[in-house]
Amino acid sequence: MGSSWLYLGYKRWKLIKLKEKFFRQNGGLMLQQQLSERQGSTHETAKIFTAEELEKATNNYNESKIIGRGGFGTVYKGILVDGRVIAIKKSKMVDQSQIEQFINEVLVLSQINHRNVVKLLGCCFETQVPLLVYEYVTNGTLFDYIHNTTKESRPNTSWEIHLKIASEAAGVLSYLHSAASVPIIHRDVKSTNILLDENLTAKVSDFGASRLVPLGQVQLSTMVQGTMGYLDPEYLQTSQLTEKSDVYSFGVVLVELLTRKKAVFFDKPGEQINLAMYFLSALKDDRLLQVLDDWIVTEANIEQLKEVSILAKRCLRVKGEERPTMQEVAMELEGLRRMVLHPWVNDESISEETQHLLGGISLETISYEGGGDSVLGYDTMRNHVVLPVNGGR
Repeated sequence: MGSSWLYLGYKRWKLIKLKEKFFRQNGGLMLQQQLSERQGSTHETAKIFTAEELEKATNNYNESKIIGRGGFGTVYKGILVDGRVIAIKKSKMVDQSQIEQFINEVLVLSQINHRNVVKLLGCCFETQVPLLVYEYVTNGTLFDYIHNTTKESRPNTSWEIHLKIASEAAGVLSYLHSAASVPIIHRDVKSTNILLDENLTAKVSDFGASRLVPLGQVQLSTMVQGTMGYLDPEYLQTSQLTEKSDVYSFGVVLVELLTRKKAVFFDKPGEQINLAMYFLSALKDDRLLQVLDDWIVTEANIEQLKEVSILAKRCLRVKGEERPTMQEVAMELEGLRRMVLHPWVNDESISEETQHLLGGISLETISYEGGGDSVLGYDTMRNHVVLPVNGGR
């Protein structure tokens, strides 16, 4: 019995040492140091998961639990003991650069508090490769929604939903650039990194390539990273990363929503086409309606399609300084969306003075508990702001 206890004790000690080794190897010490320098910036709900918890949640990472694969790893669906459904991002066999990606994603997400960003629940350092644990988003990616939707299921979609998704995603990028405690450049904006929940609410994800921008700086010199078809050509040439690089990538996503074509597609066998160039060429030749998706043209107001197309064109300008900011893009899209929801917003009875005083905030009259009406101003950068209308309430 004594020998058995000694053997079990040795195995437990060996397992503890192995976990400590993985903790150091996966950047746990580096993350602790970085977070200690940013005291108060981490999410209160984030936790450190044990390896056993996540193995049980995924049935030991069974192949049937895989819900996505990316350049930096595999995503598994899991169910915790308390019934919560989660998504676990498991990195590939790591080298130092991938550890930095992992640590970077945790640090970036620790700076973000936005309802349209996929929430980080925690992480795990006790395994051979590092793990990140997120809330599970039920309806897959925007890429799937755009490109894998069958004709039979299209009646369940609408131009209003397309505008809503675009507006929400733009609002997140605007927040990252202008309202986060430290400005953040996403650096890999694309339709596969925008998830949709059960209400088709957009959730921006995958911040492994993102960069925090020191205050006072407007650009960063980095090794070029991104996805073909979405990559800012100016960034590709100069290696100078700016907020306008996200604007370009978002412009490609807008064109995807308008045309239902992939960022890089094959028009004819063996002929690879860049969607951004294809779209800009069509606009130049006055062939917009020919390249827009037939269902979109039938469903949407033509004038609104033109306005969104012009906005996409501005986002895709070659020179970054000529592109709009994400704040401007978000405000324009939110304004168009509100026009679809509430056509009365165009009523001339809204005085120019009122519009000037309210600036870029869009309005929606609501009734609230206690009686009376208020004007609800939706600020795409932050939260809803209620402005009193009757009786100072």
